[in-house]
Amino acid sequence: MNARLALLGTVAPGVAESEVFRLALQHAVGELGALGGMIHLRGPMSALRLVSTTGLPPALTRRWEIIDQEGPLAPARALHEGSGVWVPLSPSGTVGTIGTVDTPDAGWPGTGLAALPMRNGHRSTGALTVLMGDQGEPAPEHWEFLRALIVWAEDRMVQAPPPIGPVLPEQNSGRLRQALKEVSVGSWDWNIRSGDLIWDDAALELYGTRPQDFTGKVECWMRCVHPDDLAPTLAAADRAIIDDGVFEAEYRVRKLDGTWGWTQARARVTYDENGEPHRMIGVGWDSDEPRSARDALGRALRHMSDGFLAMDDDWRITFANVEAERTLGYSEEELFGRLLWDLPAAEQVPGLEIRCRQAATAEKSVSFDVRLPNGRLCHLRLVPGPDGRTIYFTDVTEKRRLEEERRSAERAASERAARIAELTAALAKATTSKDVVDAVARRVLPPFEATGLVVQAVEGDRLHTVGSVGYPADVLAVLDGRERTEPSPLWDAILAGAPLFMSSRQEFIARYPEDAELPARAGKQAWALLPLTASGHTFGICAVTFDHPRRLTDEERTLLTATSALVAQALERARLFDAEHTRSRELQRSLLPRDLPALPACTAAARYLPAGQGMDVGGDWYDIIPLSGGQVALVVGDVMGHGLPEAATMGRLRTAVHTLADLELPPDEIMSHLNDIVGAMGEESYVTCLYALYDSTTRSCSIARAGHPPPALLHPDGTVVFPPLSADPPLGAAEPPFETTEIQVPEGSVLVLYTDGLVESSKREMDEGMAALADVLASSHTDGTAKDLEHLCERITAALLPADHQAADDAAFLLARLHALPTSRMASWPLPDNPRAAGQARALIRDQLAAWGLDALTPTTELLASELVGNVIRHARGPLRLRLLHGADLICEVFDGSLTMPRIRRATETDEGGRGLQLVTALSQRWGTRYTPTGKCIWTEQAVRGESGAADPLEGMFLGVAGLGEDFDGDLDGLGFGDGEL
Repeated sequence: MNARLALLGTVAPGVAESEVFRLALQHAVGELGALGGMIHLRGPMSALRLVSTTGLPPALTRRWEIIDQEGPLAPARALHEGSGVWVPLSPSGTVGTIGTVDTPDAGWPGTGLAALPMRNGHRSTGALTVLMGDQGEPAPEHWEFLRALIVWAEDRMVQAPPPIGPVLPEQNSGRLRQALKEVSVGSWDWNIRSGDLIWDDAALELYGTRPQDFTGKVECWMRCVHPDDLAPTLAAADRAIIDDGVFEAEYRVRKLDGTWGWTQARARVTYDENGEPHRMIGVGWDSDEPRSARDALGRALRHMSDGFLAMDDDWRITFANVEAERTLGYSEEELFGRLLWDLPAAEQVPGLEIRCRQAATAEKSVSFDVRLPNGRLCHLRLVPGPDGRTIYFTDVTEKRRLEEERRSAERAASERAARIAELTAALAKATTSKDVVDAVARRVLPPFEATGLVVQAVEGDRLHTVGSVGYPADVLAVLDGRERTEPSPLWDAILAGAPLFMSSRQEFIARYPEDAELPARAGKQAWALLPLTASGHTFGICAVTFDHPRRLTDEERTLLTATSALVAQALERARLFDAEHTRSRELQRSLLPRDLPALPACTAAARYLPAGQGMDVGGDWYDIIPLSGGQVALVVGDVMGHGLPEAATMGRLRTAVHTLADLELPPDEIMSHLNDIVGAMGEESYVTCLYALYDSTTRSCSIARAGHPPPALLHPDGTVVFPPLSADPPLGAAEPPFETTEIQVPEGSVLVLYTDGLVESSKREMDEGMAALADVLASSHTDGTAKDLEHLCERITAALLPADHQAADDAAFLLARLHALPTSRMASWPLPDNPRAAGQARALIRDQLAAWGLDALTPTTELLASELVGNVIRHARGPLRLRLLHGADLICEVFDGSLTMPRIRRATETDEGGRGLQLVTALSQRWGTRYTPTGKCIWTEQAVRGESGAADPLEGMFLGVAGLGEDFDGDLDGLGFGDGEL
């Protein structure tokens, strides 16, 4: 509401009444959301004349042109009661019937008329009426707005230009009489009491009315008068009646051809024996031709935007226009004949009289600025002439302020140009999307006094935030993911491909009422939404926002639009880099273990830290490989360089290590095979690797390395050592055999495997980095951080690779807390090298599993051991040994002195053997073989589902086998289970 009233306040005084009425109605209807509106003016009789409408069709308003001001209609009631009235409309009836309550057609529930009176001083002059829709009676604040609007209209009506132009000095009564002789004069007689009106033929022609259309009522004349001229003409008639004076007026009337023509009228009022006005008798004549010359000069001078004063030779004022009246604080009547120097405004301007008299004496025009008492700055121009002097003065306060602002803007533009140059340079260096957003935040927001930035990209039919500055997380959550179909200023700017500027919160809410709460939540009050277009494709939006109302100049808008083009080009390049970088990182992650296995032999944590910005995918890797017999392999390696070839090499080697480790080869043989693989790749490959094999049953760790830094070992007492290992050359350049070093590891020790990127850089030698790593490990034991390997990883990263340090090489490290299998969970027995070994094995297994509480696994374990022992007795040689390991799983191992490995073969229906290893495969979770220093080991693994065990699927199935006891010699061939082929 305040915004509308402020907007109306900018309307300059002196506009025509019709324009005043039009503006008042448009803003009343717009603010109340009404269907339409109308203004009636009061006539001298009991009639109201419709002078302006908006939003209402002619078919409706035609019957409202003249209404009874004493009747029940809303405008008449407002005029009669002197206050606002609300007239609800019933759901039936017809619109526009005079004398009945106005009712629209059926089906308009909730509609009604809201009307307020209009005044001129203490006298009511008319009424403003709005037709409300189904929202019902206006709210109190709407009534208050209508009253303020009427006050504004009444003020502008007083200041509206009169229909009669200024009378020039040479227009005297003699000339008027001469003019009357040359025109046709019509006479009229108006009965003030009854409203009857008599026109002669000349009057009918003068007022553009056909005889058949003349009603004989004063309303007929009111319909002919121009709306702008009706109010002052009626006011002049009222004054003549009240003051017993002469009625004189000049106004426009509608001619028969539909055009408007000027007429003049003069009349006298007659009174009855009681002194009450009875009749007004007068004449009227056409005044178009003499009027045109007076209008051209009078209106030009009277309403020109500059102040204008005309003075005689004695400096007495003979004419003053509206602007001069406003500036000097007097009306033209008060100024006429006064000496210029006697005016307070002139007296308070130092040196004004002297300068004006000097210019008049020299008969030269002069111009200068003067400061008025009210603080305004005026530019005054004095023009001497033969018949007097004229002074033109213009308020240049705003102009001078704008000039100063323009100079300031030019300086600011120069500064912004420098910043744009800096922005261009910064965007040229930007690599990632984050770099682009940071460059815009640093180089664009400050010169425009902006406080917020959001950069979003189109992904499918949604917007996703690339980066932001000055926005809370909850607002970004609302903006992120907006679909194309949702109303959004960001989508509107993208789809239009043109910038969108909103200068205030009210403008935002008016455009997007569904997001009315968003500006307050974000703390923003102005927006510059700049589409990002590159290569002819709009792919995103850059929103520059302000925490205060901000109307950007055309120059600023152009500059922001040009800036958005630079940002779009840089962001497109950055997004391509980001996409490539993301693919590289995804490849890197896919080549590394996603999750480290949870093993009884060790608890582990690891980190991979890519190189600094601009680096491609690297070749560092780590791995944990569970093996049989409570063993685990710990591996770390580094393919030198960055790029997809190095990553591919790393993936091949990691796969090769897995394959070789599954063959249960010793560390030195695995290194030899890896050396052959790398050597076959060519001289370009440079690979380092460290392989550690830990046996939880013996707490021994066998380590082999090729050109790799030695591991660090944190003992339970806090001591940190780097085991002395032989320095074999990198893979591909080494000459096998590789050296293997075996160390004993105390229970709970932490083994740290790492690549050189963790301890070595351009600013730090490897020895310094290893010493720093040892310090971190020792201090972590002191303060207890080492108990949590994840926290220890974070501490190592923060100490050796801080976030603000751009590393030149990738870094990977693996922490493994090594655990020993308790002796109480291990059992080992030698067996005789004869057929009775199977029976002894079953008996030993029954007793040991009973001691461990695993009775439910006894039948299956006996069967598996019998099959393995039977195979050894038949196909291998001693010494023969049985071992059981009770960890997370139950492991049954049979050792012999032969290097020949068993293999599974497919048995036919007529074969008596060949099904033994198929049975082992079916009954065990997994099984395998490995070489030992004296031969080989065949092992099986069964899941342990609780200390009490679970029902064995073979229980009851092989009771006969279990009951053989010592009488069974271990050869199960007769049952079809005993043949394990070699």
